[in-house]
Amino acid sequence: MPDQSIPEARTPESAVPEPAAGSGAGISRRVLLGTAGATGLVLGAAGGAVGYAAAPAQTTPLASVGSDRAMFHGKHQPGITEGLQARGHLAAFDLVPGAGRKEAAALLRRWSTTAERLMAGEPAPHDDTDVARDAGPSSLTITFGFGHGFFGRTGLDKQRPAALDPLPDFSSDHLDRARSDGDLWVQIGANDALVAFHALRAIQKEAGGAARLRWQMNGFNRTPGATAHPLTARNLMGQLDGTRNPKPADSDFDRRIFVPATGEPAWMANGSYAVVRRIRMLLDDWEKLSVPAQEAVIGRRKSNGAPLSGGDETTPMDLEKADAKGEYVVPLNAHARITRPDKNGGAAMLRRPFSYHDGFDADGTPDAGLLFVCWQADPLRGFVPVQRKLDRGDALSQYIRHEASGLFAVPGGAAKGDYVGQQLLEG
Repeated sequence: MPDQSIPEARTPESAVPEPAAGSGAGISRRVLLGTAGATGLVLGAAGGAVGYAAAPAQTTPLASVGSDRAMFHGKHQPGITEGLQARGHLAAFDLVPGAGRKEAAALLRRWSTTAERLMAGEPAPHDDTDVARDAGPSSLTITFGFGHGFFGRTGLDKQRPAALDPLPDFSSDHLDRARSDGDLWVQIGANDALVAFHALRAIQKEAGGAARLRWQMNGFNRTPGATAHPLTARNLMGQLDGTRNPKPADSDFDRRIFVPATGEPAWMANGSYAVVRRIRMLLDDWEKLSVPAQEAVIGRRKSNGAPLSGGDETTPMDLEKADAKGEYVVPLNAHARITRPDKNGGAAMLRRPFSYHDGFDADGTPDAGLLFVCWQADPLRGFVPVQRKLDRGDALSQYIRHEASGLFAVPGGAAKGDYVGQQLLEG
């Protein structure tokens, strides 16, 4: 896991965001919080607590996180190349019995309209819940995809991509089918938890009578700006997660991650395929290992992500380097060795995961781990060969368990005035 995730983006300092449309006049929540340190919540010697005091609006925001905005319309859908967000929701829906192509088209039009408005920091088009009132866009992204079963339900079997064939079984799979797959997939990410939940609720409500929720998962990452300078994210094992992630500046990035404009089927031009895996980390077992033992499993230093062969996080790993006893410094079954693209026929995928924690089992074992999401132009050349290689001898395998899985075709971005998937559903 740790060798292919996106380094956290540094949130730029910016001006106070304009109030969201429909939020009303008056002091915003953000400005009010920004003044609390000077004139707001006060604890007196007598132990009395004074509530938020009325204060004049300030010109300096508490933070710029809320003002950052991603664009809904574009060549690619949002939520693929953006930096990791602090909060995420993944959800899958099934079309209801009797709903077909017409109902699906109407649903995707509603969802696209809703996504465009919410990503701009505006209220939902119908019955807005006010959950995100006074908040800015907070880097909200909403991404839509189609599962294998969607095409049969809409009479579009001939348009189903070959790349959407079901993933093979892997030895580490302990899959809960009720929390896997689905006709439609939605990925929501934002840097504010209320903004993310607001989007999730709006998307669910807009499903109306056309689709019902199949499963939904909640995730999180470090909040942008929480560190003194941009750093690669850490997962719940404490490891830097994403050192070797492909970068948009790479010359072969688009070829590896996105379906070409001339690709097949035509409706997937500029799209990508998302593999989604709920990977439970067996943290009680992992945390019993010493730090050197954990580093041997991964093949990198826990402190800074540097390869065991030396250097810093970005130093190329020397797989041939041996110690005084003649043993490889990076063990043969180390996760970082096995996942290297040059050891997998060049296979690469863009990882964009969220951590999750869903409480504890009856015996106190944490139900926690990674909501793994990876993007590639073809999963049979991206995720599958790497996972097969991991299946045959990854040292990390005994400390993780794959509990849910999905594969979704994510079409390219919608043009202004269009909706996601329009070429498929109206072509």
